[in-house]
Amino acid sequence: MLNIVDILKLKNDDAVGKQDTFSAVLFNQTLECKELVQEAFRFEGLTTPTTLENTDENIRRHVRESLIDVVLVDLNRSNDVAKDMERISHLLPNHASVIVIGSEDAISTIRNLKNMGFYYLFWPITKAELVDFVKHVYENRKQQAGLGKNRIAKKVAFWGTKGGSGVTLLTCEVALILSNLKNSSCVVVDHHFSGGDIDIFLGIPDFEKRAVQKGGLTANMDFSYATSMTKKLNDMLSVLSIESPELNELELKEYVRIFSTELASQNNFILEDLSCSVNCKKDLIYVSQECDIFVLTIDPSISSVREAGRIISVLDKIGSPLRCILVMNYTRPELSATITLAEVEKCLGQKVDVVCGFNKSTSKDIIAGKHIYQLDNALSDKIHKLTDLILGQQYMPPTRFSIKQLFKRKP
Repeated sequence: MLNIVDILKLKNDDAVGKQDTFSAVLFNQTLECKELVQEAFRFEGLTTPTTLENTDENIRRHVRESLIDVVLVDLNRSNDVAKDMERISHLLPNHASVIVIGSEDAISTIRNLKNMGFYYLFWPITKAELVDFVKHVYENRKQQAGLGKNRIAKKVAFWGTKGGSGVTLLTCEVALILSNLKNSSCVVVDHHFSGGDIDIFLGIPDFEKRAVQKGGLTANMDFSYATSMTKKLNDMLSVLSIESPELNELELKEYVRIFSTELASQNNFILEDLSCSVNCKKDLIYVSQECDIFVLTIDPSISSVREAGRIISVLDKIGSPLRCILVMNYTRPELSATITLAEVEKCLGQKVDVVCGFNKSTSKDIIAGKHIYQLDNALSDKIHKLTDLILGQQYMPPTRFSIKQLFKRKP
């Protein structure tokens, strides 16, 4: 027979067993913030968060290698909190709740961070305020509420003005850079529902598109189902490529869009390969409403530039908030071009952001299983520049030295 002491002991043991625990990491800029966070967590009996210096490399390495529930980012030395968080947002996994700590007292900062799916905590704070705020964020996390649920992937549409302009190549190379070098989780969406060369550019042997059946579009469509329709290349990169003998192209596009929406909740980037052969006006409307960045690829021909002008005009009329990046890709030797770069910019009324020069060895390199971004040539540099533009980063071209420069004597 249990007495009252035993009953109370059992209740206390149950309470301890049911106490929530969560993992946290702090990327700190200031010693004051680091010490306060550690003291607050210890005082409350919570597991002390791992603390690392706030650098891109630390964020890139630690967050991806660990299962983190809450990420605290100290930006007390930042001159523009929202801009800095936008710059590193691709390094943070969507499954983590992110609390930004900063001394920037502006409504616009709170609004901008909220739009990105981040919480903001104004510094200076007390230990009690910090603990209450962290607990509130974690409660939201358990209930799948709050800002974390709004964080979705950046959607980038790669659009070609004509067939053979290199859109699929650029899409795949950017995806490889983001996943392999920038530590960002990506899904490449293939809009070719019959054929296409996406497997060659990504280097996938024995590739087969996922088959979808008529009537498969149900209310039970969720992230797990959408993931099962992708081909996983590695932990950070997968490709969504589907086909069906029963469904027409419009129906398949509906499937792809629903899958993309589900996959956006757990990835940093959705990269849509919209080569010219599969585009239509409805696709342009979809892109203007659902995507964040528009990579418009042209080649130096009059027909391509005219089509680019039409597309830009349509987007202007729609009033799309898309951030547009204009790429001119020379798929043939420059001497065969029918229009110059200066004429292209004059016709379109804007500067070309990236010019990819012709490289005669590109086709051989791809067939040999090489990835352009890993090579030491001008085309590789331009693809890296395009990726940095997508990330909103400053591109720093690599410094190359010739044999003569290496052995040149100083005067």
